[in-house]
Amino acid sequence: MRAEAENTALRIEKSLELLGQRLNWDTAEHRLEEFNARVEDPDLWNDPAAAQKLMRERQMLVDQMETYRSIAQDLSDQKDLIEMGEAEGDEEIISEAEAALKALAETAAKKELEALLDGEADGNDTFLEINAGAGGTEACDWAQMLQRMYVRWAESKGYEVELQSEEPGSEAGIKSCAYKISGPNAYGWLKTESGVHRLVRISPFGKGTRETSFASVWVYPVVDDNIEVEVNPADIRIDTFRSSGAGGQHVNTTDSAVRITHHPTGIVVTSSEKSQHQNRDIAMKALKSRLYQMELERRHAEINAQHEQKGDAGWGNQIRSYVLQPYQMVKDLRTNVETSDTSGVLDGELDPFMAATLALKVSGKARADARED
Repeated sequence: MRAEAENTALRIEKSLELLGQRLNWDTAEHRLEEFNARVEDPDLWNDPAAAQKLMRERQMLVDQMETYRSIAQDLSDQKDLIEMGEAEGDEEIISEAEAALKALAETAAKKELEALLDGEADGNDTFLEINAGAGGTEACDWAQMLQRMYVRWAESKGYEVELQSEEPGSEAGIKSCAYKISGPNAYGWLKTESGVHRLVRISPFGKGTRETSFASVWVYPVVDDNIEVEVNPADIRIDTFRSSGAGGQHVNTTDSAVRITHHPTGIVVTSSEKSQHQNRDIAMKALKSRLYQMELERRHAEINAQHEQKGDAGWGNQIRSYVLQPYQMVKDLRTNVETSDTSGVLDGELDPFMAATLALKVSGKARADARED
């Protein structure tokens, strides 16, 4: 086998090794048998919520096992084809098999990263908040650019994107916005984006000067029915206010928007759909999700420390820098991953940054070092 193909095969084997470790492959078959036995219990659906949770866990294990077997089988098949091509002197077979190995290596690397998403809330949907920081109108415009970037990223993943609230800037852009993003591992991926994002560019507002703007991104999981969060009614204040609609004859002039303030923590959540009842439900779920996120931080000291250090959206607190002038560069300050394709990043190509930060969070090391271990 040629050196390049051999190195590709070794990378796939490394990914399979990590997949097997995260899956606990040696016990996977036994755990699946246990799941199957519980599924056959006629009393299972007496508790629908517990039954649904069990079915999700079983399906997740089945999917992980199928992924592992598929990659392992495909690797073996392509190696056999290369050996056959070399024995027969068939360059076409060798080239096709080598190309298939490269594609398989990309798939295996992606699945390897997905295997790291095993936190208790990683598989959940997520809330995403963006707030303009230091920089005035420039910062509001930057917040809107980030809004577009994350919506494009989410849509490229096939996720459902729902706008929860939005406050426009006084002159341009937005002061803040909040989204609910729904899809497999939405929180697991986006949690790596929490922090301050810094932009350097020539001002688009006629100043002609180079400006630095800041915006903060805050990500927290949607609390599902399997996670109980207690909220004392005495600890919250619920306010209603007028919510503007699309304009014209469709403008919503009722006091339907809802704001919930949680006094012990100072958390404030809002929702401005047309139905006040719906807004109360959405805002309460958002509050519970924020409280749950705080509990996750309390349990995980390193995550807690990270958010305590985040501070205000300004100098010294950024996790990523986006430079558009005098040169083109996006650099993550946690992992040192960087690219000159600034337009691609602002169009939602965030996977390399998320992948590197995810591996760093899980292992405390760079991804390459984690794979070596």
